[in-house]
Amino acid sequence: MTAQNFLQSSVCSLSKTPEGIVDSFLAHMNSFNTETMLGFYEEDAIFINDNGEPRRGKMEIAGELEYFFKFGLPMKITTKNIYVDGNLASLILDWSITGVANNGEKVCVRGTSNDYARRGIDGYWRYWFENPFGVKVRSLF
Repeated sequence: MTAQNFLQSSVCSLSKTPEGIVDSFLAHMNSFNTETMLGFYEEDAIFINDNGEPRRGKMEIAGELEYFFKFGLPMKITTKNIYVDGNLASLILDWSITGVANNGEKVCVRGTSNDYARRGIDGYWRYWFENPFGVKVRSLF
């Protein structure tokens, strides 16, 4: 699906302002639809998974998104900081997915992300680097 088709066919829209990035991300994420969510990423985007391993490109990111979607619970986000310089934005976000999942289990997944978005030549902002567990302490050894 091309970006133009995505923008026209999706109930979720991309943001034309840095201030709208978080609302756009949340609408895409809470669609629970992988194809819809992938429209929020650049083609060669990088996603850092819970183990600190980078996943590049929409195909690899799709697999990582399934982890979040499997619960069937909406994500909540609190914006800590958004720094913008020209066509680049750095986002620090507190997020959580809490409640009773589709399978009846209680879920509490949360993190503080360290993400980057870029304004494309079409004027819309998309993620090119997502690190949802950005401040999680990981072992170096």
